[in-house]
Amino acid sequence: MALYTGPFPIKFDMKPFKTDILHTRGQRLAVHQWGAPDAPLLVMLHGWMDVAASFQFVVDALQRDWRVIAPDARGFGLSSWPVRESGGGHYGFPEYLSDLDAVLDVYAPTQPVNLIGHSMGANVVCLYAGVRPERVRRVVDLEGFGMSDRPASRAPAQLRAWLDDIRATPTMATYDALGGVVSRLRKNNPRLSTERATFLAEHWSRRRADGQYEILGDPAHKMRSPRPYRLDEVMAVWAEVVAPVLHVEGSESTTLRWIAGDEPLDAFRARFAAFRDWRQVDVSEAGHMVHHDQPEQVAALIEDFCASESASEPLFAG
Repeated sequence: MALYTGPFPIKFDMKPFKTDILHTRGQRLAVHQWGAPDAPLLVMLHGWMDVAASFQFVVDALQRDWRVIAPDARGFGLSSWPVRESGGGHYGFPEYLSDLDAVLDVYAPTQPVNLIGHSMGANVVCLYAGVRPERVRRVVDLEGFGMSDRPASRAPAQLRAWLDDIRATPTMATYDALGGVVSRLRKNNPRLSTERATFLAEHWSRRRADGQYEILGDPAHKMRSPRPYRLDEVMAVWAEVVAPVLHVEGSESTTLRWIAGDEPLDAFRARFAAFRDWRQVDVSEAGHMVHHDQPEQVAALIEDFCASESASEPLFAG
């Protein structure tokens, strides 16, 4: 484990973090840390095409003393890109689960932890809580819905699509200046202030030797997976989750509707009945990036939920 000291600046008005570099299971993982080592632990996992620094605004809004750790997922941020012998990449829920398992082996080897995930990261923490239920105390699921079911009959088409994808090398967009990255982030989410978008851009991209700014993400993430998403298998894992789960949605998010497709939302939501202890809260004036749009509300929900000693306690008003 080595301390990473740059090159990104820390804003003077934000809670500072340090970054460890873990070399584990053939992977280099960058793990950002806020707070005192002896404070209660929160573990945060970011979403697809994002980085761990994305949680800075939520960390800044936390009112209690917490130790927060948040890894850059493999292929994102400062973490390494797996070698792709066949061109297909090694990205999927099994790999993300393995990486989370390795991180917890270092930072919380003996005590159950509070897991917070956004989008893809939320799917990971919900699966992990079912695979390793003894290691998880609470789960906060920010805009994590699972994916559209892919029955066995879809497997041939999915494998063909994957073979087509690996014939060409995907690329990421580049930008002439950091301002271009800021504009991209604000286009994706108009609720972002310029100040917050600038902070994110500094961690979401880097300047190359030729002066161009590139996104800190492996283009292989754009490839379709060869593995069908089997809802029956996922629900079987969710059914093993013992920890209480708090599901948080942005009131103006369109992500659920996009994932559900033509399926009625009530029918889609039936999947969540697999969890033993599931509760939902909607955050007003927020979209899919709920932790960017309303970090104070999200921080309060996380703290109330994770600080409670009993699942039967009132967790928040309303």
